[in-house]
Amino acid sequence: MLLRDFILWLSTKKRLTNFLARRGMRAGFARRFVAGELLADAIGASLVLQKLGYGIILNHLGENVTTREEAARTRDSYVEMIHTLESAGLRGNISIKPTQLGLDLGPDLGRELCQSLSIEIAQEAKRLGRGIEVDMESSAYTDVTLDIFEAMQRQVGNVGLAVQSYLRRTEADIERLAPLSPKIRLVKGAYREPPSVAFQKKREVDENYRRLTDRLLVLAGEHRLVAAIATHDPAMVEYVRAKIAQNGLEKDRYEFQMIYGIRRDLQQQLLAQGHPMQIYVPFGTDWCPYFMRRLAERPANCWFVVRNLFAERKSATAD
Repeated sequence: MLLRDFILWLSTKKRLTNFLARRGMRAGFARRFVAGELLADAIGASLVLQKLGYGIILNHLGENVTTREEAARTRDSYVEMIHTLESAGLRGNISIKPTQLGLDLGPDLGRELCQSLSIEIAQEAKRLGRGIEVDMESSAYTDVTLDIFEAMQRQVGNVGLAVQSYLRRTEADIERLAPLSPKIRLVKGAYREPPSVAFQKKREVDENYRRLTDRLLVLAGEHRLVAAIATHDPAMVEYVRAKIAQNGLEKDRYEFQMIYGIRRDLQQQLLAQGHPMQIYVPFGTDWCPYFMRRLAERPANCWFVVRNLFAERKSATAD
C-alpha cells in the first residue's frame, strides 16, 4: 500500500500533473488508459469496442466545479454525450460525477443543485431508453451521494451507483440500496482514506470485495438488483466466474466492468466466454488526476508510463 499512497500523494502535486498533462497524449501513455481529450475521440474508441462486442460506459473526466454556471454546463455536456451515443448508434450509458454537478457549492445549495441536474440527466437518458451511472468519490461525499442517488432512482428508475470495497460501511450501504432495485457497481476504491473509514491493507480490501460480491450476486439472483463487478484482478475474476456458475445467474442480472486499456486480455477472455462485458471509456482534458488514481490502483502500470516517456525523449533527441 506504500507505493499506492505515494502515487496518490504525487497526484496532488501540480508541477508533476502539469508535466504529465503536457506530455501524456503526445507520448502515448495517456491514450492507453484515456480515449482522448474530445468526445469525438471517445466515440471513435467506443465504436471499435462495440464492433468487438463490448458495451460502453462513457466518462467525461473533470474536477469539482465551483459555480452554478459551471455545473449547468456540465449538465449540458452529459446530455450531449447521451445524444451523441444515440446518433452514433452506440449501445451504452454515461457515468456522472456529483462534484462536477455542483455538489461542493455548499451543504444545502450543492445538494439541491446536484440532485436537480442529475435528475434532469437521468430523465433525458430514460427518454432515449438508456441508463446512467453515478460515480462514487471520496468518503466525504458518500452520504450525500447516496441520498441523491436514492432520489434519482425513486423518481426516474434508470440509475446505477458505484460502491467501494475499501470502505468499512459499504456492506450496510448495499442493504440500504437493494430495495430500490438498482444496478450496483462494486469497485475497490482509489482515494486516500483514514483507517477509521477504510481498510488499509490490500488483503483486507480483497476479502471485503469477495464478501460484498457474494452478497451482490445473491441479491442479483433474487432479482433485487443488477450486480456490476468492476475488477481487473485475475484471481478475483476467477472467483466471480465460479460464483456466477454456482448461483446459475442469468446474464441480465450481472455484468463485468473494466476500464479502457487495462487488462485487455481479461476483457477479451470474459467476452469470449459469453459474459456481459462493459468498458468504462474515459475522455477529457482533465485526465491527469484520474490517470494517477489508475496508477495507484495498479502500480505496475507505472513502468508503462516510464517507458513511453523515455521513448518520447529518445525520439525528440533523434529529431
